Amino acid sequence: MAMAAVFLTSVAAAIRSMSDPHIKKISIELSLSERSIQAAVQLLDGAATLPFIARYRKEATGGLDEVAVAAIRDRLLRLRQIDERRQAILRSLSGRGLLSSQLQENICAAESLSALEDIYLPFRPRRKTRASAARERGLEPLARRIFEGQTVNGLDPEGLAEAFVDGEKGVPSGGEALAGARDIMAEWMSEDAEARRRMRVLFEVQGVLRCTAADRKQDEHIEDAEKFRDYRDYSEPICRASPHRLLAMLRGARLGVLRLHVAPAEDEGLAVLEELFLKGDGPAADQVRQAVEDGYRRLLAPSLENETLAAARARAEEKAIDVFAKNLRQVLLEPPLGHKRILAVDPGYRTGCKLAVLDETGQLLESQVIYPHDRETVTASGRSSKQMSGREEAEKAVREICRRCRIEAIAVGNGTAGRETEQFLRSLNLGEKIPVIMVNESGASVYSTSEIARQEFPHEDATVRGAVSIGRRLMDPLAELVKIEPQAIGVGQYQHDVDGPSLQRALDDVVASCVNLVGVDLNTASQELLARVSGLGPKLAAAVVKYREKHGMFLSRKDLLNVPRLGPRAFEQAAGFLRIRDGKNPLDGTAVHPESYAIAEKMAADLGVSVERLMKEPALREKLEPQRYFTDTAKEATIHDIMEELSRPGRDPRRQFEQFHFAQGVERIEDLKAGMKLPGIVTNVTAFGAFVDIGVHQDGLVHISQLKEGFVRDPADVVAVREKVTVTVLEVDLPRRRISLSMR
Repeated sequence: MAMAAVFLTSVAAAIRSMSDPHIKKISIELSLSERSIQAAVQLLDGAATLPFIARYRKEATGGLDEVAVAAIRDRLLRLRQIDERRQAILRSLSGRGLLSSQLQENICAAESLSALEDIYLPFRPRRKTRASAARERGLEPLARRIFEGQTVNGLDPEGLAEAFVDGEKGVPSGGEALAGARDIMAEWMSEDAEARRRMRVLFEVQGVLRCTAADRKQDEHIEDAEKFRDYRDYSEPICRASPHRLLAMLRGARLGVLRLHVAPAEDEGLAVLEELFLKGDGPAADQVRQAVEDGYRRLLAPSLENETLAAARARAEEKAIDVFAKNLRQVLLEPPLGHKRILAVDPGYRTGCKLAVLDETGQLLESQVIYPHDRETVTASGRSSKQMSGREEAEKAVREICRRCRIEAIAVGNGTAGRETEQFLRSLNLGEKIPVIMVNESGASVYSTSEIARQEFPHEDATVRGAVSIGRRLMDPLAELVKIEPQAIGVGQYQHDVDGPSLQRALDDVVASCVNLVGVDLNTASQELLARVSGLGPKLAAAVVKYREKHGMFLSRKDLLNVPRLGPRAFEQAAGFLRIRDGKNPLDGTAVHPESYAIAEKMAADLGVSVERLMKEPALREKLEPQRYFTDTAKEATIHDIMEELSRPGRDPRRQFEQFHFAQGVERIEDLKAGMKLPGIVTNVTAFGAFVDIGVHQDGLVHISQLKEGFVRDPADVVAVREKVTVTVLEVDLPRRRISLSMR
């Protein structure tokens, strides 16, 4: 036991020493300097966040941005997971007395998880197989003599087999003995590391993905089957299968309406194994050839098919997550209208339109319901056939609210009855000072029934909460959207089919990046928004809000250190991203980190002015010589950032808000005609094109080929979510409610 403990300690030390090779490997893969990667790893291991590292540790990392730091983190995580598996395998082999020095060397040299598992496969504890049953009957020596005797002239496998006939052991004949020997050889071949490596390459490069309809009862899941009709008889090389098509087929297979199969031409697979294991052409070689064919068809091909599909799925999921993350970033950074008095409207026909009046801070002042639409004779398309008696009362109510509450803008959800409600409100001629603005309400219903909404508005029903969310989205999309799960925002591509933890990590990165890029007002931010600030999290965010409610507004960033359980480490991570407007120190309203206040104050002192005056007068800042303020930890990048913040303190990096209007008279899909040119808003960008809202309650698709003249590699290179575009209607498929659009 002492010897084993010493051995395992040396193994663990050997694996720990791999940290430097990891740095070198990541450096080569990402084309980044080893010094930058080493610094990023040390910061990540110290629990520093991506926004903090990218913003305030540029000197240490050589200016790595959040994308690069995230790539380092994710790659290092995978490499460390391989190391953990490597250590587990070494412990298992050592504990069973199977670990030789050569095997240990091979395991420590394996660079991928698949290579590691290939080495371990012959030693893995397993369930009973045909080969293990043959070994129990004493047939392994026969298998070895046949395999090693392929080139021996005159070797007679049938004659050899007669010596292994034993009825008591379950070997009643020579034929049974040979069959058992072939089972053993087939398993050897299927577990050979080099064979698996070469077959893996063959499947990945020459494998063909074939998709067919599954055998089902005619009345079973007809609707599901119809969605996948394009894949009922489909094939393409697996290496060229686009991510969105593969995820669609995998979804169909999971629903049981499709079957997937991946394999290269069988003769190609057999040729690889024959080259490795077939050494002659006599009777013994014929037995080996039969074992090759059985091993390929029964063991290797099914195993590599599953592995190839899993690898292809992982690549497709990575692309889908990337698409979702890019789209989510665009949505979260959508321009805010700002602090205005808002009348928020959640449209509806039968149940009426819910109105919520919000003050400049987003607080609910009052709510009511109006019925501007005909509840009795609404058609299937949503168009009213006559005015209902409640319209006059609705007009009166809206006018009175706008006057009494000094409304500055009206936010209308774009869901059911959205366009009709927009037209109703515009018909009131409230004046240019009260714009009517359509707001994307995706996920508002999720928020309205959430625990967060119930805590915010315990005495209001879900419809009022939904209206409030619509109004707040107009004021500040980021502050409101952080309250719901990103998956509910509706800008992804097969987001419900991908690996949950990977998706969550990527989306959390995006949300945190956006929140910290914009900055958070410490005295007005919700608990949910504060929770996304670097270094805080839900518990500390709750503690900050509780402290604020008890002690009043924060007057200084330093006051954060008085919050229970918020220590120096969390303060270091969070302080630079929190803003205090009109506080004691003007730097508290900027992105200058408290650790750099002394530098900014020295700049002002050198000019004989206050920091506040330095921030207001560009001529003063032009007199500064940045290099004079370099320190051991703050050099060119940090000083540049400080100068930028002094010139534009606390600026919002989001674009200016621009009002948008859909085309008048186009409210239903039935109103569309081929050739129409219409304004629209991009609602989703996928690998195959972009979806655009043109105001008819059904998004149209601009296929990748119709985004612009010429070749488009990635739709995200051409359009972004929430971008305002002009499109041409190409085709309208009313039965399937599909709209084809073009931007060419």
